[in-house]
Amino acid sequence: MRKYSLFLLILGALNIQAQDSASAPQIRVSGFLDVFYCYDLNRPSGPSRQSFFYNHNRHNEFNLNLGIIKLDVEHEKYRANLALQAGTYVTDNYTQVPDMLKNVFEANMGLSLNKKNDLWLDAGILTSHIGFESAITSENWTLTRSILAENSPYYFSGAKLSYTPNDK
Repeated sequence: MRKYSLFLLILGALNIQAQDSASAPQIRVSGFLDVFYCYDLNRPSGPSRQSFFYNHNRHNEFNLNLGIIKLDVEHEKYRANLALQAGTYVTDNYTQVPDMLKNVFEANMGLSLNKKNDLWLDAGILTSHIGFESAITSENWTLTRSILAENSPYYFSGAKLSYTPNDK
């Protein structure tokens, strides 16, 4: 019951802040596709190349490693993100995640906590801030993937409090 109470409280705060402000929120839709073909000269017996890698791990076939579609809502007083994912990376790396949540890449909402809109509280499923690697290959700082990062999802769930003192 507490989970639903917190959710209703957040929705109520969003409604109150939306009525106070005359500006409309910005809504953006974006996407990402990582398509690949790989041929392993070792010719593995099954469709997967290695059991410990989750990216680009199919032998002799064209495939979708990761596809993401994202809805982003931004207002001066609130913000929200919902990104859904699919592909072989999701199938291989999220085997222990319940089916309903397996395709969620990001799902969070945030509220401005002051009049200057520089103090924010965000909660939900957030993208990981740890390390140099990401599930999105174009955001990787290195061209390779470490085995440590390869065996973990690139997200965390919870809440974060952030403060931006100025634009710099």
